Amino acid sequence: MRTLCSSTLIGEVLLIMFAGLVATRLTDVSGATVWTVSAVAMVLCVLLCGMITRPGAVAVGWVLQIGLIASGFVLPTMFGLGLVFAGLWWCSVHYGRKIDEIKAARAAQSAGPAVVA
Repeated sequence: MRTLCSSTLIGEVLLIMFAGLVATRLTDVSGATVWTVSAVAMVLCVLLCGMITRPGAVAVGWVLQIGLIASGFVLPTMFGLGLVFAGLWWCSVHYGRKIDEIKAARAAQSAGPAVVA
């Protein structure tokens, strides 16, 4: 799960950076506000990459997804892009957990029964 979720979060960092560049030119929101919010979101994404296996990290990721969709009120294109990344986040979490389960089952199977001497 860690690899899939981290990849999605790094993609979001890039999306947030490019959205910040567009927002400074095309919206009435001040550049300082745009970059402050963007910087906080980007740093949170990067930090979450390292903490994705900890309890509550997936929930924080969902909060980030909601924030990304809500940024559509500043840049309307972000409604669509936010939904795309929310879908990617769901896939990363869902299929990442399945992959982890398969890996654990294979590891248990290859370990085999313990031999008592």
